Amino acid sequence: MKKIHGKGKIILYALSGMGINMLNLMMGSYLCSALLVGGFAAKDVPFQTFAGHDLVIAGVWAVFGLIAKILDGVIDIPMAAFTDGLRTRFGRRRPALLMGLIPLVLAYAAFLIIPNPAGATMLNTVYYGVVLCIFYSFYTLTMVNYYATFTEIVETEHERNLLSNAKSVFDIVYFILGYVVVRMLLNGMNITRVALIVLPIALTMLIPLFMIKEPDMRSGKAAQKLPRLSLTKSLAFTFKDKPFILWMCVYAFMTFGVQLFLGGINEYFSHVGMSMIFVMIAAFAPVPFTLMLYDKILRRRGFGFAYRYILVTYIIGMMAMFGVSYLAPGMTKTVLSIVTGLISSFAIGAMFAVAYSLPSQFAAEEEQKNGVSHSAMYFAVQGLFAGVATGIGSAVVLTALKGTEGQHSDAIRYLTPICAAGILVSLLLSFLLPKKVLDMGREEKK
Repeated sequence: MKKIHGKGKIILYALSGMGINMLNLMMGSYLCSALLVGGFAAKDVPFQTFAGHDLVIAGVWAVFGLIAKILDGVIDIPMAAFTDGLRTRFGRRRPALLMGLIPLVLAYAAFLIIPNPAGATMLNTVYYGVVLCIFYSFYTLTMVNYYATFTEIVETEHERNLLSNAKSVFDIVYFILGYVVVRMLLNGMNITRVALIVLPIALTMLIPLFMIKEPDMRSGKAAQKLPRLSLTKSLAFTFKDKPFILWMCVYAFMTFGVQLFLGGINEYFSHVGMSMIFVMIAAFAPVPFTLMLYDKILRRRGFGFAYRYILVTYIIGMMAMFGVSYLAPGMTKTVLSIVTGLISSFAIGAMFAVAYSLPSQFAAEEEQKNGVSHSAMYFAVQGLFAGVATGIGSAVVLTALKGTEGQHSDAIRYLTPICAAGILVSLLLSFLLPKKVLDMGREEKK
């Protein structure tokens, strides 16, 4: 693959995934939540649910949600092997992007259809469960393929960090769109209409189709240079990378803590009486600057120190938010809730950056060491660990905290301490990482 150079091109490439990530945010934080009214304040039900009442059977839906998230992780493996081994006249990455993008968009649109608006039925539950599985399957193909190019489209570790940090900044842009702009629209507009307004942002994924330059992969020097690996061999190479697998264990608990909060953010703020808009602006707006601080720490002290710094910061932010949630509504509560968002901003951007920078760096080192190019598999294995962690958090734990229609429960208030507990485990496990990983990103003193 032809390398891209220059900050402008790298930043434009980082923009590509924003639209698809935005659809994933809508699915995880709004559309799935819109099927059940539990956890929402009465004033939010007409806007943040599809029909103003439960459409799925809560217990069965929790199972489907878990299955969809685990499938999202498990299917990463064959999808990665498919895209790593794809050989066409147009290369291997661009065709795979189109194969994933089109069904993904169709599944998103299908989720907005209500088979039986009358109430919570098995038909609705099965329908949404199947559509959710389809959505996550093709989301996986699209994004694993896109993330795999982070190893291939740039040349140096510095460029990978730039690409990863730029991608993290764009993550914050779509978070602001998702948790501030969308939330504002939901003050007077139903979630179905808002979801359709968001859909065209998916077109950003067309950018790689013009920026990726690959030769004909069917024969010749290009095919010889990148030999095709079987699924089992590709998996074997990846799981033999012990530092990477240790990192996956650390990453899984971090993912649990982050994705549980993002999955339940809508219900949480509705229940505790905080302004989601103000808190999210405070949490996301400073991220470009907090990422600069993280990058400075990374260069001086290495990944291990920088990673623990962001985890401690996030734990403090979550526990502070839990404490503020008990205050009576008023100016003091509003101001303190904004402060909790500011605290969290020092961690959020970096938490997403590590999900891009580390797997791409591990894959690049693998290619340099063994001459094997299967970068998608590294992101696929990461997706497997993340899928299981997210499924447990956003499907099982969140559904249990929400309760069901007509059932009063204060359990959703405990969302943030549970998130903090997951992050704490990740922090403790990080001390098991080898020095090679802990020193990543550190610049030698001149």
